[in-house]
Amino acid sequence: MEINHKNYSHFSFDLWLTLIKSNPEFKIKRNLLFRDFFTIDCPIEKVTTIVRYYDVLCNNINEKTGLNFETCEIYYLILSALNVKINEIDTEQLNLFYAETELLFLKYKPQLLFPNIQSLFKEITAQEKTINILSNTAFIKGSTLRKIISYYELSNFFKFQFYSDEVGFSKPNPKIFQLVFDQINNFKPLQKKEVLHIGDNIVSDYNGAISFGFDAHLLNV
Repeated sequence: MEINHKNYSHFSFDLWLTLIKSNPEFKIKRNLLFRDFFTIDCPIEKVTTIVRYYDVLCNNINEKTGLNFETCEIYYLILSALNVKINEIDTEQLNLFYAETELLFLKYKPQLLFPNIQSLFKEITAQEKTINILSNTAFIKGSTLRKIISYYELSNFFKFQFYSDEVGFSKPNPKIFQLVFDQINNFKPLQKKEVLHIGDNIVSDYNGAISFGFDAHLLNV
C-alpha cells in the first residue's frame, strides 16, 4: 500500500478490502452452518443467494441511513426469506449461532491484503503520527474483528478502533467521523485536514470522509 503520509498527522483506516479480505472458504462453510443450524430444508445454493442478497441490501441501507443493522436483525431477515418461522427463533439461538460462526471465522481467518502493512504502520508511528480503524460491520461484529487485528499483531499500532455495531452509526454518516475526530482530539488537537481516511468504498469511505472535512484516499484493490 502506498499513501502520501507526509502531510498528515493521523490516519484512519477502513478494514474490509482495505487491510483484510475474506478467506474464500469462510463464506461457503458459514452458509452451510446457517442451513444446518436452523434446519433449513432447501439447497445450499438458495441459502447462499439469500445470504448474499441481504448482505448487500443491509450494507446499502446502512450507507443510506447512516445507521447500523444489528447482526441478529440480518439473521431474521434471511430466515424469514427462507420461510423459517422467526417467532420460533429467539435471540439466544441467534447468539449461539453467532458463537459458532465466530469459531469458523477464526479458523478460516481473513487474509491481509498487504503482507508488509506492519512496515507502513511502523513508519507512520515512528514519526509520532497516529492511526485508527473505522469499519462498518454486518455479519461479523467488531468484537470478533478485534481478535483478527490482534492475531496479525496490529493492535498496538492503533490508538483506537471504531466499529459500526459498537457505536450505532455507519459510514458515511458524519456522526461516525465526528466520533473519530473527537477521539483524536482527546490525545492531540488537530485540524480536520490533518486527518487522512483510507478506504475502498467511494460512498462510505471517500465521499463520507471528504464531506466531513477529512482528506481521503480511495484504495483500489
